[in-house]
Amino acid sequence: MFSSPIGRLTVFLLAFFIGAAALDGRPARADIGAFILVDAKTGKVLEEKNATRKWYPASLTKMMTAYVTFKAIREGRATLNSAVVQSKNSLSEPPSKMGFKVGTRFTVDTALKIILVKSANDVAVALGEAVSGSESAFLADMNAEARRLGMTNTRFTNPHGLPDNGQVTTARDMAILAIALRRDFPESKKFYNHPGLRFGKKTLRSANREFLLRVPGANGMKTGYICNSGYNVAASVTRRGRTLIAIILGAGSGLERTAFARQLFDKGFKKRGGGGKKVASLTGSSGNPPANGYCRRNRSPGSKAYMARFDMKNEPSGGFLFFRSASDKQLKQVDESGFTLANGKPDWAKILDRTLGPRRIAYKPLQISLGKPSGTPKPAANIAGTQIPAADVPVPSANPLRRAEIEMRAKLQNTAQGSASGGISPAVSASAQGAEETAQAAPGSIFRKGLDFTVPVPAPSPRK
Repeated sequence: MFSSPIGRLTVFLLAFFIGAAALDGRPARADIGAFILVDAKTGKVLEEKNATRKWYPASLTKMMTAYVTFKAIREGRATLNSAVVQSKNSLSEPPSKMGFKVGTRFTVDTALKIILVKSANDVAVALGEAVSGSESAFLADMNAEARRLGMTNTRFTNPHGLPDNGQVTTARDMAILAIALRRDFPESKKFYNHPGLRFGKKTLRSANREFLLRVPGANGMKTGYICNSGYNVAASVTRRGRTLIAIILGAGSGLERTAFARQLFDKGFKKRGGGGKKVASLTGSSGNPPANGYCRRNRSPGSKAYMARFDMKNEPSGGFLFFRSASDKQLKQVDESGFTLANGKPDWAKILDRTLGPRRIAYKPLQISLGKPSGTPKPAANIAGTQIPAADVPVPSANPLRRAEIEMRAKLQNTAQGSASGGISPAVSASAQGAEETAQAAPGSIFRKGLDFTVPVPAPSPRK
């Protein structure tokens, strides 16, 4: 096939490098997929890579869920004390979730804190149903806001970010959303800058807690992860009156995304301006999302690679670093004795201290409760414009896309056992699993049986 000397040499070199990686025991791994760093006030781009490449947002989606909710509050269609009802549809979502029983009522205020800190998928759906009247109507509102804000490569198919290859965005679009969330609703900060929540006797820790507790000026924002996206984060930091926002997509682990964000902010605050290019001026699309199974191709770098890449003691004092995985030369120069326990395992406490900095703030979760719902939001379709009593809130119907997936799953299960199991997509599998969990608190629920807070299932609305 490769008859020319150049062709044979190419094949030989490719085989050599693949073999060398295998012999070295470290499988070749992708770099962080895409990132952008912007000035929150001016929108100027300080640094970016693949900022217009399409990617899966995962739970960064919930920033738009929050944005649409805050807009409903500003327009008088809801208040922070309006009722959110756990419906059968919302409970069907896979974890991460709260697992409240169907009919449980809680406030919009509580729901916002739960989705932005705990990232509960069932609460995101319930909140959308409360704000817009149904999940499908809420999705229409999310996509309408994305278009209005100029998020040209973004499409939402659910309000939480669970696997769906039709739900895409870019680092550039997420930066536009993050800027808008801070600018249009500055009060949103008090909802996402908490390292954890306490609900009764349960503590729910944020995946962003170490960033908030260790990085100077950290405000937080939102993390996200599904296998097809890798580890994502939208983060903001304020120092000396200036706020920068970073969007990072496709890291190999939670620590890598956090350490990379810290590094990006530290270097960014040393730069002024940004060449005049604004985030909105980045147009077009520079590529498609990663192929399925991205997380299996981009695994955690490991402790030695973390230190080679992010150890603050060895970082250069000026200019941006060359954002790539640690080289073999860097790995050989790392002295592991300073971050290894006596049993030979990594000392992650020391690694965190040296890649993020020591904890500057004590961990203190925010106490929340179901609250005291005072009513319900006015659904977008409510032409009369009157407030609907909580007792009349309908249990919303299932998302039609999810229903189709569940029906597909049922058809596949009716075929010969094992004949079609390999063709089920992760999204279909997750949805089918969620449907089976509606009758009881699902795995991942923070409640054990008998400890749930419940109220009667609301009666159907006469307006339906």
